[in-house]
Amino acid sequence: MKISKFNIETKRNKEMQDITYQVQGAVTASEIREGIVTIFIPHTTAGVTINENADPDVMTDLLHSFKIISPDRPEFKHMEGNSDAHLLSTLVGCDCRVFIENGKLLLGTWQSIYFCEFDGPRTRRVILGITGE
Repeated sequence: MKISKFNIETKRNKEMQDITYQVQGAVTASEIREGIVTIFIPHTTAGVTINENADPDVMTDLLHSFKIISPDRPEFKHMEGNSDAHLLSTLVGCDCRVFIENGKLLLGTWQSIYFCEFDGPRTRRVILGITGE
């Protein structure tokens, strides 16, 4: 397995950044032609998902829905005051996998990989595990 890492700077408390280009760059640099890349987010208040890239309103709608699903609640007891971010990270997940074919990410026509910030702004880390031949 080849490990690759990169950082992301987020600017808002909740945002989604398309990281497909960075992941593809790491896959290309790995010289693996056929395999799998695992995208792992080592943070308890962030996540990663695959979703539509054609219409930016999809990300706007998701961020709006996240506020409905997990509002900041006065009954939350976590002393840092970011329990909503922990919940969203748990729901979205901290990893995903994408197949690699002919050195390219095997994503659907309208799919991209999105880093999900739930407690920003921050500097975040993305770790990739690239396996194959």
